[in-house]
Amino acid sequence: MSEKLDTDILVVGGGLGGVAAALAALEAGRNVVLVEQYEWLGGQLTSQGVPVDEHPWIEEFGATQRYRRLRQGIRDYYRRHFPLTDRARSQPFLTPGAGSVSKLCSEPRVGVAVIEAMLAPWLSAGKLRLLKPAVAFAADVDGDRVQAVRVRRLGDASELVVAAKYVVDATETGELLPLTGTEYVTGFESQEETGEPSAPLVAEPDNWQALSVCFAVDHVDGDHTIDKPAQYDHWRAVRPHFWGGPQLGLTSPNPRTLEPAPREFVPNGDDDPLAVVADQSKAPGDLNLWVYRRLAARKLFTPGFYSSDITLVNWPSIDYFEAPVVDVAPEVAESRLEDARQLSLSMLYWLQTEAPNADGGAGLRGLRLRPDVMGTVDGLAQAPYIRESRRIRALTTVTENDVSMAIRGDRGARKFADSVGIGMYRIDLHPSTGGDNYIDVPSCPFQIPLGALIPQRMRNLLAGNKNIGTTHITNGCYRLHPVEWNIGEAAGALAATCIDEGVTPHQLHEQTNRVADFQRSLESQGVELDWPAGVTGY
Repeated sequence: MSEKLDTDILVVGGGLGGVAAALAALEAGRNVVLVEQYEWLGGQLTSQGVPVDEHPWIEEFGATQRYRRLRQGIRDYYRRHFPLTDRARSQPFLTPGAGSVSKLCSEPRVGVAVIEAMLAPWLSAGKLRLLKPAVAFAADVDGDRVQAVRVRRLGDASELVVAAKYVVDATETGELLPLTGTEYVTGFESQEETGEPSAPLVAEPDNWQALSVCFAVDHVDGDHTIDKPAQYDHWRAVRPHFWGGPQLGLTSPNPRTLEPAPREFVPNGDDDPLAVVADQSKAPGDLNLWVYRRLAARKLFTPGFYSSDITLVNWPSIDYFEAPVVDVAPEVAESRLEDARQLSLSMLYWLQTEAPNADGGAGLRGLRLRPDVMGTVDGLAQAPYIRESRRIRALTTVTENDVSMAIRGDRGARKFADSVGIGMYRIDLHPSTGGDNYIDVPSCPFQIPLGALIPQRMRNLLAGNKNIGTTHITNGCYRLHPVEWNIGEAAGALAATCIDEGVTPHQLHEQTNRVADFQRSLESQGVELDWPAGVTGY
């Protein structure tokens, strides 16, 4: 017999959006049940292994106060628990990995520790019930309302029925949308539907962005070569038509020019970590792959504490874009995810056996997989890094015409009167299952419209992750860490507000005064609704 739970707000998905949604609802006085598939909360930042991808103004503005608490918590954790050098400790904007991708690069488990600390008071008080590892597998729906969601624990296969006034889908791929019958879209919309110049003439629902299975490595004495992966010969022979060579290698397309570009991979170079400039408005920072997504820079810690830097492999060479893994049979999805894992292991094996080394030979045999950093047995991240989700048919859909610099020019991004947050990232789409090369073009600093979180029909389900009302194209700039957090935070606050005021999200959205009141409430909690004057995109 299934255990039954009743709560105010059910959040399914414990990534950054789900954690933010839970925190916002809890701090508004609501009880929350939070369901997460993997052992670690934090999604992109933790179980997927990816250090935060952010805009260059992040230390000054352009993020919510709760997101800043997360970032500051990571820095404080290092200052309290790690043997930093005096020079590193004195840095107000400490980035322990000194990666060139963003202004805060750190190990995943530190993010886990900080997130758990942020949620700990609510667990202790009984306001938050955390179910993990667990997944939603069915839903009870009455017309346009979700009555309950059925959840299965992955450890013992026990089942729970969770009834809630509001449900936030914060899963990585919009898992609740098909379970609840919520209308959604996948892949490329057609140009006729969206009016986007970069869209195809005919919709391509099976054309998804690549996913990646990331892993961490260091470089130490000895031979740490893994066994030859089962699919190595297959992946060694793959040469995408737009790649400029084999996919396993250090040459891949420059996302912005699409021309094949060689990268450098030299473990433990002699760089000064405090001199690394992480500013994607100036350069992507991906030419030096060792530094690019470095998680721990050994020179920032007392001598000998780290025998090597630790860096994360999340490069074009491990992008899996052979076929979609969503909206296919479970056994097909698992087979394709295994292919993606094999691709990542094959890239590691190539680095260990064939990559050029400092002696002029082949193979970096001192390259060592770090399963302890990923919290797994096989050394790969617990979860695939998902870039694209199912997306709700929303009250508002943000299109390329709303945010593209090429289209908007000096006008900046479209202004949304119902803004519930802001974000900034280039329109960055990785190669896709339809055989497309990168789409990586400038965007304007943008707003997150409230209407993008609300499905057209369903009355008590909200989008709290990458499943909001964007298109395939604008997903490319709304999918990164601080934006996902802001989306989730707004969804959690909206659900709590609707319970407090006895209205549905649709009713609130239709009334200008209620939207204005909600926006003032968000601002009082440290949510920025617009960009400062003079900030331009890149």
